Amino acid sequence: MANGAPPSTRRSFLAGAAGALASTAFASGCRKHRDAITFGLYAALTGSMADFGTASRNGVTLAAEEINAAGGLLGKPLYIAIEDTRGDSAEAASAVTRLIHIEGAVGILGEVASSLSLAGGRICQRYRVPMVSPSSTNPAVTALGDCVFRVCFIDPFQGDVMARFARNTLGFSRVAIFKEQGSAYAVGLADAFRRAFLRLGGTIPTEQAYRSGDTHFSAQLGTILAQNPEGIFCPGYYTEAALIAREARGQGFRGRFMGGDGWSSPSLVQNDDNQLVGDFYSVGFAPDGATTEVARRFARNFEAKFHYAPNDLAALAYDATLAMSQAVTRAGSAVPERIRAELARTRNLDGATGLISLNEHRDAVKSAVILEVHENSADYRTTVNP
Repeated sequence: MANGAPPSTRRSFLAGAAGALASTAFASGCRKHRDAITFGLYAALTGSMADFGTASRNGVTLAAEEINAAGGLLGKPLYIAIEDTRGDSAEAASAVTRLIHIEGAVGILGEVASSLSLAGGRICQRYRVPMVSPSSTNPAVTALGDCVFRVCFIDPFQGDVMARFARNTLGFSRVAIFKEQGSAYAVGLADAFRRAFLRLGGTIPTEQAYRSGDTHFSAQLGTILAQNPEGIFCPGYYTEAALIAREARGQGFRGRFMGGDGWSSPSLVQNDDNQLVGDFYSVGFAPDGATTEVARRFARNFEAKFHYAPNDLAALAYDATLAMSQAVTRAGSAVPERIRAELARTRNLDGATGLISLNEHRDAVKSAVILEVHENSADYRTTVNP
């Protein structure tokens, strides 16, 4: 993403969302909210990743409203300050700095894209404020240090899941990789898929790359299709995935596309011209695959509030908020270092995406869900356990 973005849009965004967020204490310009416990959310609410940020914001909103309806935290309301990263790494770092030093956030929630969580996580680690990423899957995110946590699975597992699905379920022996160059998420997931697929006896006849924002892929697709793969693993984000599928089908590709949780957006099926129908991607949650009462209740309440079914990014943001809130409660304190220590002790948190326990690397060990794309939706296909 380009770094030459306009000045922060935080206030205008929140003013526009005021009606939807009125029932919970949300940031609207004031600072150091002494009558509340403040968490900060940094998310891409504008730009090419805005679907990610919107889902995350809505998941956090629902969790915060439920927490406040139950009495808040330590006798105080939970206050969510929000900053828009616009999908830009430099802005992500600035957003987290503002949340900590201007808003007085004692815990940070975000981001989705791993590159943005790496930028924000460095700030949290520097100032010793705990951060929970809902859905950044690159292993380097939590490797930043002991203040950075996540409630999602990581790419080595996600890549292994999709490799096993391609090799054992679909029966593929030849899969090409088409990844986003320069994306920590896409590069890491491609590496994980490659290692696992080769270990399973498959071959990767070619590996091509594109840049974020590209709209034409004919040269790379020509190279890929010349190798006659049965499938193409495309571990990027939803915007380019839809465009790639349309162009590949136009060039005659009749195999299957596969992706990761970067495809998780309603825009995927709105923009693919049905060229991804019958294809697959992995996520951390699907409402039609919910098996616990917590998951089913979350799905019902989310749809009642926002009038659409939640995806995995919304569910994981909800769970990240629960994890941070329960750490505050166990600590009996809003001191960041005490919250951090309790986050590290998270075990069997009953969340929307299932039971969450954090390991010694501050990563969640949990199942993945594979979705199959249909004309107007992506629906539950199967669950794969660690």
